[in-house]
Amino acid sequence: MEKRLAYAAFLPLLLLTLRILPLPSDSPDGVGGEGKTPPASRYVVRFVEYRHADEHREYLDAGLRGAPVATWRWVERRNPAAAFPTDFAVLEIHDAHREAVVAAVRALGRVRDVHADATYSRSALSAADRPPPPRRGKLFTAMSFEGEEEGGGEIGCNSSSATWRRRLLLQRSQVTSLFGAERLWRRGFTGKKVKMAIFDTGIRADHPHFRNIKERTNWTNEDTLNDNLGHGTFVAGVIAGQDAECPGFAPDTEIYAFRVFTDAQISYTSWFLDAFNYAIATSMDVLNLSIGGPDYLDLPFVEKVWELTANNIIMVSAIGNDGPLYGTLNNPADQSDVIGVGGIDYNNHIASFSSRGMTTWELPHGYILYLAGAILSIYGRVKPDVVAYSRDIIGSKISTGCKTLSGTSVASPVVAGVVCLLVSVIPEDKRKLILNPAAMKQALVEGASKLSGPNMYEQGAGKLDLWQSYEILKSYQPRASIFPTMLDFTDCPYFWPFCRQPMYAGAMPLIFNATILNGMGVIGYVKDQPLWQPSEDTGNLLSVHFTYSDVIWPWTGYLALHLQVKDEGSQFSGIITGNVTLTIYSPAAHGESSPRSCTCVLYLKIKVVPTPVRSKRILWDQYHNIKYPSGYVPRDSLNVHNDILDWHGDHLHTNFHILFNMLRDAGYYIETLGSPLTCFDASNYGTLLMVDLEDEYFDEEIQKLRDDVIYKGLGVAVFAEWYHVDTMVKMTFFDENTRSWWTPITGGANIPALNELLAPFGIALGDKILTGDFSINGEQTHYASGTDIVQFPAGGFLHSFQLQENSKTVHDHIGTLDTENIQGKSKLSSILGVVEAGKGRIAIYGDSNCLDSSHMVTNCYWLLRKILEFTGNRLKDPVLFSEAAWLKFPVFEDIHKPSRRSDVNFSTYSAVVGKELICHQDSRFEVWGMKGYGVQLTGTIRKLPEYQMHESSSSSNVTIQIPDSGQEKVEKLPRNLSTPNAAKFDDKRDYFGFIGHEEVDIGMLMASKWMVPCFIATACLMLYLSCRVQQKRRRRRKGSVASRLTSMV
Repeated sequence: MEKRLAYAAFLPLLLLTLRILPLPSDSPDGVGGEGKTPPASRYVVRFVEYRHADEHREYLDAGLRGAPVATWRWVERRNPAAAFPTDFAVLEIHDAHREAVVAAVRALGRVRDVHADATYSRSALSAADRPPPPRRGKLFTAMSFEGEEEGGGEIGCNSSSATWRRRLLLQRSQVTSLFGAERLWRRGFTGKKVKMAIFDTGIRADHPHFRNIKERTNWTNEDTLNDNLGHGTFVAGVIAGQDAECPGFAPDTEIYAFRVFTDAQISYTSWFLDAFNYAIATSMDVLNLSIGGPDYLDLPFVEKVWELTANNIIMVSAIGNDGPLYGTLNNPADQSDVIGVGGIDYNNHIASFSSRGMTTWELPHGYILYLAGAILSIYGRVKPDVVAYSRDIIGSKISTGCKTLSGTSVASPVVAGVVCLLVSVIPEDKRKLILNPAAMKQALVEGASKLSGPNMYEQGAGKLDLWQSYEILKSYQPRASIFPTMLDFTDCPYFWPFCRQPMYAGAMPLIFNATILNGMGVIGYVKDQPLWQPSEDTGNLLSVHFTYSDVIWPWTGYLALHLQVKDEGSQFSGIITGNVTLTIYSPAAHGESSPRSCTCVLYLKIKVVPTPVRSKRILWDQYHNIKYPSGYVPRDSLNVHNDILDWHGDHLHTNFHILFNMLRDAGYYIETLGSPLTCFDASNYGTLLMVDLEDEYFDEEIQKLRDDVIYKGLGVAVFAEWYHVDTMVKMTFFDENTRSWWTPITGGANIPALNELLAPFGIALGDKILTGDFSINGEQTHYASGTDIVQFPAGGFLHSFQLQENSKTVHDHIGTLDTENIQGKSKLSSILGVVEAGKGRIAIYGDSNCLDSSHMVTNCYWLLRKILEFTGNRLKDPVLFSEAAWLKFPVFEDIHKPSRRSDVNFSTYSAVVGKELICHQDSRFEVWGMKGYGVQLTGTIRKLPEYQMHESSSSSNVTIQIPDSGQEKVEKLPRNLSTPNAAKFDDKRDYFGFIGHEEVDIGMLMASKWMVPCFIATACLMLYLSCRVQQKRRRRRKGSVASRLTSMV
């Protein structure tokens, strides 16, 4: 309310500004007359309540009465939703007045917020035909047409070979038979009276494959209801087709075709919002959405999906075709209230294209997101929910006949068809009382059959089982449950990664994020605290803390288990079992007098081993990672052309999952830190592993890491990435989807921040972008867009190789290296360094792509193992510690150290800048909510004083002006922000003035700690000797005086 009053106070000034600003000319010359209209963008204005569009329009007209009419325009939406109240409007605002008009609209009391009317696009081509387009802003993934069959894939050819192929396809691809739909058909269940909303490319009214097309609606700007692409028809055929060659699951389902994509495969947020509102108003039962994208922060879309499911519409959506990479789930399938569908082939193997979990909403800094009134847990959820056949599925063609398609976008209608069939099992008069999104998901996940081989982030609950789900639903009574229903961390590979590493005392808490499914009501609550009940006395060695949803809405919530073995179990080896119980209650349903309540039981089984030796324990820094969609975080390898964003989570259990398995196979124990570096006890760990980090560091973190290395013997292994301001500037582009400038908030890694962290050790990384191949001891390694080492202390070992410098080469408009114009010269560059620092050890490597399974060319696991032997166990491999690499004198190239971008408000994306130092709920229980180990309670808030707020920086990813020359932009940036004598270093870290010197030597740093007492001792000794001399002189003087007096007498 205070924020709205503040906006209202400035409203007259904003309107006056609009009148003062010159209107853009209608002519290209700016003189007036005939010409092109001024550039304008469309914005979605969301209101706090539903009203008819005319009322919203009158309200905006009155509120913006002082603004010139030419600066904005109401966009009329002529579609079926216009007959119903709406909660949003679409305005067209001229770009020249965008900020002032948007601010004036936001200041109005009935306005909730304002967002760009984003464009959604997709490609109907197979992935084999051409690389997919780069993802920019909010791009929806293609509805996968992988393996689309034309010609030979059609059913009904006359040749003998075609007939044989036809029989083969019928045997393998009729998913209705494979899932046993005929058993329910024989019982009279065919989808009758089920309203199925298909959001796609439309359908033709007279298509012979469908007997029950109830309504076709068009939500695009094209004047047609027909499907001219074929995907909408195919999806409808899988769900409700009646053709004998390509039958659907529920042929009597009522089809409501929502045409939300144009023939050019374009859609807008406003089209989806109107279509969703219409689906709510017309009481759809099931909705299939065979699209998705990585942007789970697109609030108008995400929150409308919540509202849709809250209105008892069961949504089924594809999880995406970005497999086999992990952490690639698409929205909205990654939402807990949506049934997310993955794909398998006919051998029950996970399809290569099917996206993998876990969800990445919750990963640091996901806990900052407040969803449904509660802070999310800090570990991802299990997704997909179920998997279904997705290769060579037979469905209807545009006009007649059948064809085959592949992808999760065809697995989604398989599940949607099953859902329609299952809905018809419940008598029509009881459906809305019994069935809801949570109840249907309970039936699907509890009835699914677990596949042997894939883990839970690949298959979810398992393969769809129609008959088992039917058995559950036919006697279903509203209840709550937890998914997964049991946590058996000894069951491998299904419960990977938890089954790959046992628990032990002294470790960071193991976190599992379970999903609460509340079939009793759209809203629910957890009654009292969940309770851990061990099966045996040894279970008391396990300490269990819980975080969970304050409000379970819509239909779902989360229950996070934080597991920690007590210190007295440091020598225990065995299995701990027990149950977690919690009670869920919901308000009384219509006609009921008391609230609904259900007690859920979650079985837990874990393996515990004695605490490993320190040298085998690795701590992975997750806290300092930033990922898309919080900001434009560019990919690590600039040689990758089909994906410009770093959106896979950068977690050990997503795109670094192969690395995790390798480390476990090598006998290492890996824990994850999602809190600042002050929140772990360094004496427990051999190595702190820091890979591809983008965030800043608190001053206390820098100080503590220095002490941990020098005095506690901690090893640190850093794998960095490129950071080149000129390249980042060239990667800035105008996103037509959001009508805003997108500019990278950092490079592949935040090198200026890493340089501050490593400055006390005399180590710094440069601003070069290096690419090439090199060999160490016969091991061939690819260096992909890494950086170089420009400062390293004497006594260390620094390795240099011939690599191509791409910092000055030509990049395209999204920063991809123009390999055709790269010069052939190579340069000797330092990229690998190892050094002992006090009791600890440090290893630096300038590239992390060789550890990241997303875009890896060749792995460097062999190098990591040698580094870990040094940092954790003090073993010096001759390859790393060759005499040729030893430094007699320190290396210092200050001119090549990169500076931060001063035109990016980094605090918008950072968990450090402008934030308070605090240990979160993934750290040891004893420091929850504190500053950490050995840190004063009055922790500081990190600031970056070099950021200058520009008027154009009000939007998190917006920059209005881009210099013609990227070099001009670089020259304006301060060059000394990351040098050791930066003003941000306080007196506590000015070790006898060494930071002000041109080089920092580890020996001098170590000497600084004993120079003070030596200096004091010397001063005391000199003072003592001085006093002794003075005493002797006094005695002599006294003796001489006495002799004189005697002689005088």
